[in-house]
This record gives sequence, structure tokens and C-alpha cells, in this order.
Amino acid sequence: MKIFAAGLMAAGTMLVAAPLAAQDAAAPGVRAAAPDLPEDTVFDGDYLTVGIGVGYGASYSGSDDYRTFVLPIVQGSLAGVDISPRAAGVALDFIPDPDEGMSFSFGPVIKLNRDRADLDGIKDPVVEAYGELDTAIEVGPSVGVSFPQVLNPFDSLSFSVDAAWDVAGAHEGMSVSPSITYFTPLSRGIAAMLSLSTKYIDDDYADYYYSVPAANAALPAADVLPGFQADSGFESAGVNVLLAYDLNGDVTDGGLALIGLGGYSRMLGDAKDSPFTSLRGEADQFLGAIGIGYTF
Repeated sequence: MKIFAAGLMAAGTMLVAAPLAAQDAAAPGVRAAAPDLPEDTVFDGDYLTVGIGVGYGASYSGSDDYRTFVLPIVQGSLAGVDISPRAAGVALDFIPDPDEGMSFSFGPVIKLNRDRADLDGIKDPVVEAYGELDTAIEVGPSVGVSFPQVLNPFDSLSFSVDAAWDVAGAHEGMSVSPSITYFTPLSRGIAAMLSLSTKYIDDDYADYYYSVPAANAALPAADVLPGFQADSGFESAGVNVLLAYDLNGDVTDGGLALIGLGGYSRMLGDAKDSPFTSLRGEADQFLGAIGIGYTF
């Protein structure tokens, strides 16, 4: 059974990819109508989903200040290569999916990490005084496996892992981001997705974003944060829930769809203990987003 994926992404490190899957069949509640389903759908062969959304999330990883930001939506399959969104990035899958049964994915992933790279978005003057960071370009492999028909004829359970290294000379480190995603249609026009994810970072990554120097001449002595050396470990773990509603009530024919996303993550390890989080921010992180996309 061919799976269509579309996603709504958010910039920064709070949100791991949130794919929305929709299959070219009816949901369990409308199984009786199966003979009337179209033999061909917009997701057979090449297709492309483009759109835009607005998100509301932390101003940096570990912040307790929130801001709004614009989210692009890009997803599709062209010439046998699947294109899947990531947080501020994209992943490609070069392995064709079978018509039925378990499927595998493998290809490159590329992401932009702009955490604290724009001081205009930092509302905390103390954190702002520690300076602007460079934008990291993170590149590496993405692998995954998906199992269809887990609890009903139209759902799927997927496991994926992204490993990425900075090639732009910013943090010069690496991260590993595993995730588990369960998708199920709720009706012919509504689909839901639940995703659990975590992120592991190495010493270079942790040091760049979470270490704090012992002195800062730009701040009064009373505002200087205590020195802190961050080491490798799990940076965060979280859960996202995504809902999509096709505006004509049928996900199989493409067109316009509304997408809503809610997420929660918890900073872990030295990312949680860093003064940027423990003294100036908050370990609990929340995210909300709404968007609209068009599939053709």
C-alpha cells in the first residue's frame, strides 16, 4: 500500500520532523465504501505538496520566551525520489516503496540550524549579551523502516534515524535524531499523526550551544551567568501531534488541506543544566503551528 507523506516543520532544534501520512484508501470508518474508491490517486507517481504555515515556539532551545515564525511546507515524490521535510531542512529517500508490506528508506538529510543565530529573535537581554552564533549546515544520512496495517488496514508505524554533521564550521559537531511515528486516518478527509523523538549531541555540539564562559564584559557583574562546560548526551525528548484536514473531504485527489501541529519537548542532560536553560529559560518547551498546503 503506497503511503503519502506531507509535513509541517519548524525551525530550530525543538521540533523533529513531523510527517503527515495519508494512504490512498478510505479510513476504517468508511471501509464499506472501498469498492467506490478511485483506482488512481494524486499520489501515484510524481506529486508535490507546497504550502506555508505559522508557528509559535521558544526563541531558542531552552528559552522561556516565545515568538512566531513562518514555516515552509515542501513534500513530494519526483522521478522515484521521495522528498520529506525536516526541521528547517529536507531528507531524500532513494529506495522505492513496494506496493504492499514493509518498506525501507535511505538517503541524505540536510538542515539549517539557526539556534541563537538571530539576536533580533532573542528576547532575554542576558542571553543576547552572550552573542550571536553562526548558522550551522548539518548534513548526513537518514535511514528508516515503515510497517503498514498495524492496528487497522490503513495505518502505519515508522522508525527513522537522522545523523548529521555540521559542514559550515559553526558548532563542528554532530547529532543523532531517532523518532517513532504512528499515522492513522480518522476519516476519508482527516488524518492524524503521533511522533515520539529524541536527540543526542556530541561534545562539540553541546559546547557550542550550551557552554557558558566564566566572564562576560558586556554585562554587569550581577548579571553574568556562572561558567558552565557542556558535554555530550541527550539534548531533548519530545512528542508531537499533527492533524490534517482536506478541504474537499478527500485526501486521495490532492488540492488544499489545512494542517495543525502541537508539540512538547523536555530539555535533557547538560542542555537542561546549562544556565541558558536552568537560569534564564525553561526545560519544558512547547510548540504550536497551523498551515495550509496544496498537493498537485
